[in-house]
Amino acid sequence: MDELTPRYLLSLPLHVVTEVYGEQGLRRRFQLELASFTEAERAVLQKAFRLTERLHRDDRRSRESVLNHLLRVTIRIMCHYQVRDVDVLAAALLHDAVEDHPEELAGGAPEKPTTAALAVLARDFGRRVSELVAAVTNPAYDPGRDKDDQYREHVATSLDRNPWARPIKVSDFTDNGVGILYTVGPKVRRAAVKYGPLVPMLRELVARPDTPLTDEVKVKIAGQFDLAEQRFAAILEHS
Repeated sequence: MDELTPRYLLSLPLHVVTEVYGEQGLRRRFQLELASFTEAERAVLQKAFRLTERLHRDDRRSRESVLNHLLRVTIRIMCHYQVRDVDVLAAALLHDAVEDHPEELAGGAPEKPTTAALAVLARDFGRRVSELVAAVTNPAYDPGRDKDDQYREHVATSLDRNPWARPIKVSDFTDNGVGILYTVGPKVRRAAVKYGPLVPMLRELVARPDTPLTDEVKVKIAGQFDLAEQRFAAILEHS
């Protein structure tokens, strides 16, 4: 890490930062990205990061910490999607908090932990952040129906009515789908089965006029979707 200058670290693709410098590199990259925000904006994002860090401190996914995923999702929105909306970025940092740690976030074991956890986010970060996190939080599924079908139905319905949640979901998808190289073992095929059918839906949502991204960013995301489809097809072909 000592050889890294801020300019060099800011120039590196996120997967390179992850592979070479790990969590500490992503943390440092996040702090460097924050430098261009106002003091008040930085305070909100630092607060969201501290909560994320506390909730996910012991969480792992494959061979890396969940915190790596959350940092990449947020940094991607910030620098590659060119989104400066602090509510969106705070929600990106917290997008798995309610789904993964509702009781801890709510401060106990309430009867409706998801509702209670979202209320805490509304209290501490504002109603809009809470609503954005809710939009990308999976609901309880009907055990009598296919889980993947219900997941895709939820994504379609939720993102249809909340354009600002789309950058969060797309960055999350990019990390899980395009970034499938961070997944190993049977989870690779599972990811292809789950996320592959989502590509056309997300492609259409991103292309909509009300999606708050520039045309240049939309073109870049379309290219990432192309890459995801190629990887999913290759995985399923040889599995």
